[in-house]
Amino acid sequence: MAWRNPYYDPSLAHHRVDGFVNPEPELAVGGDFWRWRRERRAQGLPQAPAAGYAAFAREWSVAPDFAQAGERIWWLGHSTLLLQIDGLRVLTDPVLSSRASPFSFVGPARKLPCVTSVAALPDVDLVLISHSHYDHLDRISVQQLARRSPAQAQPIHFIVPLGLGDKLRSFGADNVHELDWWQAFDFRGLRVRATPAQHWSARTPWDRNRTLWCGFTVHGSQRGFYFAGDTGYWHGVPEIVERCGRIDLAALPIGAYAPRWFMKGQHIDPAQAVQMHLELAARHSIAIHWGTFELADDALDEPPQKLAIALADNGLGADDFWLLKHGESRSLAMRTLAESRVHFGT
Repeated sequence: MAWRNPYYDPSLAHHRVDGFVNPEPELAVGGDFWRWRRERRAQGLPQAPAAGYAAFAREWSVAPDFAQAGERIWWLGHSTLLLQIDGLRVLTDPVLSSRASPFSFVGPARKLPCVTSVAALPDVDLVLISHSHYDHLDRISVQQLARRSPAQAQPIHFIVPLGLGDKLRSFGADNVHELDWWQAFDFRGLRVRATPAQHWSARTPWDRNRTLWCGFTVHGSQRGFYFAGDTGYWHGVPEIVERCGRIDLAALPIGAYAPRWFMKGQHIDPAQAVQMHLELAARHSIAIHWGTFELADDALDEPPQKLAIALADNGLGADDFWLLKHGESRSLAMRTLAESRVHFGT
């Protein structure tokens, strides 16, 4: 018997009987995968960073200092961020293993050593997981977080899109909450809302788009944060602010965008990240999803170069769009953020 989406709601445009679709399904996601692989191999892509991998790692890695107090954000590589807000800690897409793969011996390997471990993290209150891909949902990292949860003063809560709850529970996680697009979860003064994204999901060749994918907003007493997860560009970006409230800091992907004929429906490029920054009216953005794994044809050191060009073209600079090293953090307690008054929206 054919698989049927247990969450199917015919009143929702992104629901299908056999799974889920994008906010703009007419925008192609992917294409001829084997053509891409052939062209990639023939062109010798991706190329190493200009100064080599070792020099790139030295330039773009620092040991994180989790003892820093106050409202702060750490970039821990790829799409893994630790957000400290209103006395709580929020961890996004924790991938702290050596490979983004179901196997320990094959699959995309880290090109920069991981700057931390689950054991070295401070207590975590919320974990947000945007979708099922292995570079965003890592079994080992979730298992380690689940094992440490009972030892904390407060247990960890995991927020996932529709359909991922059973997978998290199979990894040992408790307190798992599934959200559809625009649904909210309130937690100790924070409001977390799942937002649409232009992407897809799969962990095997047989489960494509059977679970939902999303971004998230997190609003506290004074600040609003947006985590894009993985997304191609779609025209509903301003609706995130209209529905969820003001965005003080947006975490936007800038890597894994080449070649555009294959990646544009699922990953934004640096110019589109700047476009999203402007459409969100974000006070600041932080670059994620680059410099960790070689998932596409762009070299590890190319996204920052293209981001700098896109920022200059739009009259923006490094203070508008933060480019952090793996392990580096940035305080949120600055005048431009502290002045904002965030509302939850409708």
